[in-house]
Amino acid sequence: MKTKTFKSYTLEEAKDRYLGKVGTQSRDTYEHNLLMAKVGYMIREARLKRNLTQAELGKRVGVQRAQISRIENSLNSASINTLSRIFKALDAEVTFTVRLDGRQL
Repeated sequence: MKTKTFKSYTLEEAKDRYLGKVGTQSRDTYEHNLLMAKVGYMIREARLKRNLTQAELGKRVGVQRAQISRIENSLNSASINTLSRIFKALDAEVTFTVRLDGRQL
């Protein structure tokens, strides 16, 4: 009896194959949605650690509770300005790293 051989892929190979190569619209959309999901999760966790409701955070930021909910659930993108106000209202320190050609700037 002959056994089947399965091809294995790295995560990057699988993303290239099923989502598109880096720089394509489908891949960019995927990467953007993934980033928004991460940001939304971080906002929710920070809000809960501060014992704030979405309405209370929205009031501090100057937006409706529904917008906080949409951001936390990655149903709505937020501007850099809004994200900055959210993290400031949460008294959260935000850091990020920029890499270009594999080197940190």
